[in-house]
Amino acid sequence: MTVLLNAVLALQMLSAVAMIGLILLQHGKGADMGAAFGSGASGSLFGASGSANFLSRTTAVLAAVFFVCTLALAYFGNLRPADSGSILERTGAPAPAVAPAPAGAASGAAGLIPATPVPAASAAAVPAPAAAPASGAAQIPTK
Repeated sequence: MTVLLNAVLALQMLSAVAMIGLILLQHGKGADMGAAFGSGASGSLFGASGSANFLSRTTAVLAAVFFVCTLALAYFGNLRPADSGSILERTGAPAPAVAPAPAGAASGAAGLIPATPVPAASAAAVPAPAAAPASGAAQIPTK
């Protein structure tokens, strides 16, 4: 899959560079318009060579290749494996809680010691602290 994706990306970049070169090689239609009014060399609106010469046809083919490569890259970019979901839906194992070491303790592993879990019985006995009001909310008088 990665090889195919890289091949499509390389083809898209090559077609883009080739298109830029071919477009810069062509002269504009405005130059032919001046020749149409000033001299008899061009018999039509697009000049004597016609509207579809080799450079314009090659540019059109390269533009189609570029467009198809862009659609393929967009399709491959949106493919996801069946088991993947949103990053928010993925839950990993919680990281172990660490507490800073006391000031007088020897600095072991970066001065951190593992925190001890709180038993369920004592967690229910300790009331949770009241949530601090948002900024400015404490200043609003209530009745």
